[in-house]
Amino acid sequence: MPHLVVPQEAANQRLDRWLADELPEHSRSEIQRWIKEGSVQVDGKVTRPNYRLSAGQVVAFPAIEPAHPTDLIPQALPLTILYEDEDLLVIDKPAGMVVHPAPGHATGTVVNAILHHVPDLAGGGLADSGGEKRPGIVHRLDKDTSGVMVVAKHDSALHALQAQFKQRHVDKRYIALVEGQIVEDTGKIDAAIGRHPVDRKRQTVIQPEKSDSRARPAITEYRVLARYHAPVANDQGVGAFSLVEARPITGRTHQIRVHFAWLGHPLVGDPIYGLKRQRLRVERLCLHAASIRFILPKTGEAQTFSAPLPADFQAVLDRLNAGAV
Repeated sequence: MPHLVVPQEAANQRLDRWLADELPEHSRSEIQRWIKEGSVQVDGKVTRPNYRLSAGQVVAFPAIEPAHPTDLIPQALPLTILYEDEDLLVIDKPAGMVVHPAPGHATGTVVNAILHHVPDLAGGGLADSGGEKRPGIVHRLDKDTSGVMVVAKHDSALHALQAQFKQRHVDKRYIALVEGQIVEDTGKIDAAIGRHPVDRKRQTVIQPEKSDSRARPAITEYRVLARYHAPVANDQGVGAFSLVEARPITGRTHQIRVHFAWLGHPLVGDPIYGLKRQRLRVERLCLHAASIRFILPKTGEAQTFSAPLPADFQAVLDRLNAGAV
């Protein structure tokens, strides 16, 4: 049976709620049904949906056939490789490209491209969650986020890199264009994040005064790189914008997007957490994974890899600088 290990931050959470957060492709009611039918085990024992978890426990759940094809197809897709050795690849993912196959995206993903470049990868490094196969994927970027990504070529490299992420030994820097003028030159957003109670595709900040099992610690440091004032679309006058470098200390889903939206400075071009009426005419989410620093398994040395700002993102900044939005 597939299984998950309960992390420290999930201690005392309800089994059904935690498992629903970990397996977003399945509804909470479906997971409750599994538990009541005895298909979910905690440390080898059948329990109840409201069972309170402890750190380190092993939760096994049924291997459900996914509703999408699991046969991974190698595809000769364009792939910008920033670095490669026998253990890993560092790539520059374009905005609009999905990382791994999922419903509605069976092909054309980073995984499809990687399998063409590294054919042997199809036999290993499969992180299976609810039937999704993700060969070599150490971490993910949202579909609409561009930038640097690390892909492992074999299982031992995958586990070594995942351990660095888990221990927060990986330094990631993002460039984001946000709405409004951020007054402080530097700052830190320390606000727990959890799945939205109604819209399961969204994340949300969980207020500290609420005792909510969905809440997971989330910290983002940032510094302002530039501030702009420029005319905005739809005759809305002059708008303020800030270009920031964001450093996520934790790695929650949509963390940077959620944190800046909560701060009152949503990302420009964000279709989920941004303004309903975008004030800049942009064709993409203005978020780019600019650099990543980690220890190479091959040499044991820390190294930084960077991906330049894409032309479409740079064009937005050029328009702001020229005051011709």
